Order: sequence, then C-alpha cells, then structure tokens
Amino acid sequence: MKKWFWLAAAVVIADQLVKGLSIGLAGDVTLIPGVLRFTYEENTGMAFSMLSGHTWLLGVVSAAAIVLGWWVLRAFRLGPVSRIAAMLMLGGAVGNMIDRFLRGYVVDMFEVLFVRFAVFNVADAALTVGAGLMAASLLLCPGEWTEKHGGTKDGKSDAGAADRIDG
Repeated sequence: MKKWFWLAAAVVIADQLVKGLSIGLAGDVTLIPGVLRFTYEENTGMAFSMLSGHTWLLGVVSAAAIVLGWWVLRAFRLGPVSRIAAMLMLGGAVGNMIDRFLRGYVVDMFEVLFVRFAVFNVADAALTVGAGLMAASLLLCPGEWTEKHGGTKDGKSDAGAADRIDG
C-alpha cells in the first residue's frame, strides 16, 4: 500500500496549487463556454455549504475520517480499484482539511454553468471519484477486499506477506 501514497500526495499538491491560483484570481475565467468557469469562493461548510460556519468541527471530522481511513488501509488488503479509490479519498480529505485548519474555510473554484450545482475544488472531485470507485469495488468486486491477519494458519507470523500482496 505504501507505494500507492504518491496518488494521495499528488491530489493534495494539485489541490493546493489550484487553490493558490484561484486565490490570486482577479476575476472569473471561463474554461469551457456554457459549461465550466474558474472562480473563487470561500466555503466554511461542507458539500453544498452544509454546516456553514462550523469549520473547526468539520476539520476535526475530516481528521477523524482520515484516521478511520488509515485503519481500513491497515486492516484490509485492497485490489487495484480499491487502492486507487482509497488514495483519491485520502488525498481529497487531507486537501480540504488543510484549508479548514490553515484558512478557516475551504477554497472552491470550479463552477458548472449548464446546471445549478455547487462550486467545488480538486479535493472535492477526488473525494467524489474515489467514493464512486470505492462503492463500485465493494459492490462489483468484493474479492478486492480481504482482511489482513496477524499470522499464518500454523500461527507463525508472516509480517512480509501484506507488503508482498499489497504491492
């Protein structure tokens, strides 16, 4: 699993770079006419501005979700789709948690123009895609999830087995 953390790190880096670009933005930029605009918004809530004004609570919830995710990663051997999903979700959660604790709000910048939808950021997109992939892997490929055990059938430890399987 360790070698997959680059994906989570890439999400965090991309998220923070794009947020930095939007903070310095002088005005809105149309990326795809009638479809997508690059803008700047501050969100003190979560999805669709729910729980607005409760930034620290949401930051703590984000931290708890990251810890829970870490436990799941330690407890299960995941197949390729589940690994990608987990890393996307981890990177997205960390990206938004950084904003909540450092800025007091989450920076959002992508606005869909052809339908009334929430303005979102790279971390939100990674979380959404990761959650969709995770749901698909749980429903369609349950064999991707196997519980890790502390030893072999004869009771002897096989500490290296998880690393060999997790790749």
